[in-house]
Amino acid sequence: MRTNIEIDERLMDEILNKTSLKTKREIVHAALKEFLQKLKREELAGMAGKIDWIENLEEMRTD
Repeated sequence: MRTNIEIDERLMDEILNKTSLKTKREIVHAALKEFLQKLKREELAGMAGKIDWIENLEEMRTD
């Protein structure tokens, strides 16, 4: 998807200097991916204590 947005050039330059990313497109993709991972981790953490575990973990383990 193509879109035009204004992004702080200083932030872009700093990220380009501190990473192996070579283009602004790579930076945006990496940032979107990282943000989505963060949202998924938060969603998963929010599920803590909401699922009842009825299996025996020791019995499920195999060496």
